[in-house]
Amino acid sequence: MALEAETPSFSEVGPLYAFCLLTSARPPRRFFLAARDNPPYDFPDMNSLSWGILGTGRIAGVFARNLPQSKTGKLAAVGSRTQLSADRFGAEFGVPRCHGSYEAVLADPTVQAVYIATPHPMHAEWCIKAAKDGKHILCEKPLTLNHAEALTVIDAARRHNVFLLEAFMYRCHPQTLKLVELIREKSIGEVRIIQASFGFHREFDPNQRLFSNELGGGGILDVGCYTVSMSRLIAGVATGKPFAEPTEVNGCAHLATTRVDLWAIASMKFPGNILAALATSTQVQQENALRIFGSEGSIFVSQPWGPAREGGKATIQLERKGKSPEEIVIESPQPIYAVEADHVAAYIEKRQSPSMTWDDSLGNMKALDRWRAAIGVVYQSEKSRK
Repeated sequence: MALEAETPSFSEVGPLYAFCLLTSARPPRRFFLAARDNPPYDFPDMNSLSWGILGTGRIAGVFARNLPQSKTGKLAAVGSRTQLSADRFGAEFGVPRCHGSYEAVLADPTVQAVYIATPHPMHAEWCIKAAKDGKHILCEKPLTLNHAEALTVIDAARRHNVFLLEAFMYRCHPQTLKLVELIREKSIGEVRIIQASFGFHREFDPNQRLFSNELGGGGILDVGCYTVSMSRLIAGVATGKPFAEPTEVNGCAHLATTRVDLWAIASMKFPGNILAALATSTQVQQENALRIFGSEGSIFVSQPWGPAREGGKATIQLERKGKSPEEIVIESPQPIYAVEADHVAAYIEKRQSPSMTWDDSLGNMKALDRWRAAIGVVYQSEKSRK
């Protein structure tokens, strides 16, 4: 049986509703009355943002393609390590200003916010430089290589008073808000087990970033970070908090000759006796789904990481004891990266977002550090600091 989500969607209620869901605050009744009569994504107080992109890889292209469908964002500039690469990117996506360096984007007076889409080891450096230059920051996940670097990035954002968000775009999507609501309302009773997978298959190339130790390769940092962030979110909401930290982390993996993980699993235990079984890979195509089992039922999400990627319908399957299975449909008119861009604009004056706070990012990096430690993955840059 298909059901439309009864709770107002994110497109109807916007940032305040997201804040209430993720922080346990109760929305005022007048808010729901106002949301009912307002058109989707009509946020009169939302800022308009002029964006610059650092990097010209695949994910930078996805962001550039989606940004024009946001309500707030316009793409002003792109920067690459070569002018040729920047010019090619600019021609493909209609970027007005193309720079042959990242520094030039940060110096560009037309740029208010930057989307950092560089390889993982460069995230910390360019986040800190962007903060010093007064640019607001949306940084691709993982925020940094490790917890120690994340501390320095967040300190820079705080000292220079700029917005900073780790770009887990699924956290900004209305499907995740609905999922949080279902867990908070104990729709499946007490949460017991979380199963999450995110993995794909690529041919091995020791020089490609996914398989290079020097470039922060491996499945754990590339997509395993999603499974960790989701399990921490669900475990937290189930115990009355925005997120939770694992009390136990165990893992095993198969490593490449380059000493990065090709496929890996983790088991985590959270407060409330909640267990999580996580799997990630760069050489195994996986289900890429989320299952949550509770004392009174279960939830299945077939596309937890990129719901309605180009806009449209997303679904959550809900099964409860003694009731017919339900399919909850969540509508999102915009592509997911456009939703994320508008989310940044909505919270920019707060300097961080309730969908992924700075403390949440720090906790995620610490859990990832523990997973890597369990399987013996250490990056060259980490060794050089010791």
